[in-house]
Amino acid sequence: MIMHPAVKLRHIRAFLDIAVEGSLSAVARRQGITQPALSRTLAELETLLATPLFRREKRRLVLTEQGALFRRHASIGLQAFEAGAAALHPGAPGSTIRVGVLPTAATRLFPRVALRFREIAPETVLAIETGPHSYLVGLLREGAIDLMLGRMPVASEMAGLVFAHLYEEEITLVARGDHPLREEPVAQLLSRVPVLLPPATAIIRRAVDDYLLTFNLAGLQPAFETVALPVGRAILLGSDAVWFISRGVVADDLDRGDLCEISTGARFLSGAVGLTKRQGGPAVAGLDLLERLTKESADRQG
Repeated sequence: MIMHPAVKLRHIRAFLDIAVEGSLSAVARRQGITQPALSRTLAELETLLATPLFRREKRRLVLTEQGALFRRHASIGLQAFEAGAAALHPGAPGSTIRVGVLPTAATRLFPRVALRFREIAPETVLAIETGPHSYLVGLLREGAIDLMLGRMPVASEMAGLVFAHLYEEEITLVARGDHPLREEPVAQLLSRVPVLLPPATAIIRRAVDDYLLTFNLAGLQPAFETVALPVGRAILLGSDAVWFISRGVVADDLDRGDLCEISTGARFLSGAVGLTKRQGGPAVAGLDLLERLTKESADRQG
């Protein structure tokens, strides 16, 4: 079957965005159109393809088997179109997208996204800023960055911002791979070795403090406070210290066996990771593409 000639790029873009968000209202807000208009676009596409692409589960739109198949091909096709358009003007000056990336996404997820984005839009510069959560939220509010990738801001920070959920990530307790006390019960271990905690300004510190409270260790004095991988890794490898940190920061070290995880026995040591941007912020060339690639990469990672 040859694709119906009435299928347009607006149909494909709408379909891919809905597949990522699972919501018509969220996509309509992002695209600056009404929900009924977006719904008509989706209905047109399903009619032209002669197959349902989504089914409704509770309050979300979930891809059908046919929809998942079409998504794989549509995503590749749209990326090829965008790469082709960029190739027509290889010497043209590009735009800059300013991105704030927290440590939890800086070692694995975002480097993959950045490389893929470069393949498709080589004329666009990604200016990447790293730092603690409170610092990046401040930059986002001031307009100094266009997008933040990391933990979900707390309720008091959300005014004027919108958050798109990507995945849930665990806060883990790690030590060097051959740590002699790695099988010790956590409460005993924490009383015997130096402990690294996230700084008080880190968004994961509250969850770690709540966990320590369950062991009556609310007043635990850390030896060091950091979420910086180079510093934390070096301290762990050179001592018997242990570190509470987002798993994404140390995932590669865990895979290599340089570090090991120590079971905390806690189910609540996790939190949402996603994309945060300003409500009604100015249009930035390439930002929609970067968001879509990030969401697709997070889906594959999950």
